[in-house]
Amino acid sequence: MKRIGMVGLGMMGHGIASNVLKRGYTLGVFEHPGNQPLDDLKAAGATGFDSLPQLGAWADVLILVLTGSPQVEAVLAGPGGILEGLRPGSVVIDCSTAIPSSSVRMAQAVSDAGGRFLDSPMTRTPKEAAEGRLNLLVGGDAALVEACRPLLQSFAENIAHVGPVGSGHSMKLLHNYVSLGMVTLLAEAAACARRSGVANEAFVEVLAKGGGGGIALERLKPFLLTGDPSGLRFSLANARKDLDYYNAMARDAGVSKQVAAAVLATLEDALARSPDALVSQLPAILAP
Repeated sequence: MKRIGMVGLGMMGHGIASNVLKRGYTLGVFEHPGNQPLDDLKAAGATGFDSLPQLGAWADVLILVLTGSPQVEAVLAGPGGILEGLRPGSVVIDCSTAIPSSSVRMAQAVSDAGGRFLDSPMTRTPKEAAEGRLNLLVGGDAALVEACRPLLQSFAENIAHVGPVGSGHSMKLLHNYVSLGMVTLLAEAAACARRSGVANEAFVEVLAKGGGGGIALERLKPFLLTGDPSGLRFSLANARKDLDYYNAMARDAGVSKQVAAAVLATLEDALARSPDALVSQLPAILAP
């Protein structure tokens, strides 16, 4: 597993790619307008590909870091996709956030083409991606997870094997529902505090010393105190997408999703008002 192909070199994928190179793997990257600039990766030895089947035929392992299930399905199984050139025995590792049922279908398509599949979505931020300290939630065959562990360790600090194919993406949606739900709740409360005459400094201090403390508040704190959105560089568009996926998963599972539906509606409303905003800016959007 020395030749690693990557598709999706945005803020997260670029950090992953740089750490894969640092660990001595040979890297091939798919050229796409949505990528971050690739000059530094190419200077470090990465090779650019403009054909997905060619990248699939070249790589031992293919890492996907894409927006969601439609993009994953198109890149893998669409016309001109990776599966048209996939070498038997190759491994596809999907680090995107995707709908679990779609991941199961894609795993079967990869298997039918002679390959193997892991769903390995990540948590943390572009900062940790650049530092090689992501958390990975991996679904798939245990032996394959162990075979891929050295590669995964090149860009991840914590690797949790959570079950069979699809369970990685299920756990990611659960994680993002809880984390984004908490941020959305705090943002709504902060907006109410602002309208009610409670200073942001008092809001943060009191919650931090009580039941409102934790990671969600720490990520909102820079924006609340200084207007700095860098504590949570996650777009509203992606947050809305993840909550939509979670609601779909909950619907498929036949469980209650009233709170999840409310969080999704709040994010959709905020996105309609500020299409390019980050989640960290929610308090201002909710209290204009």
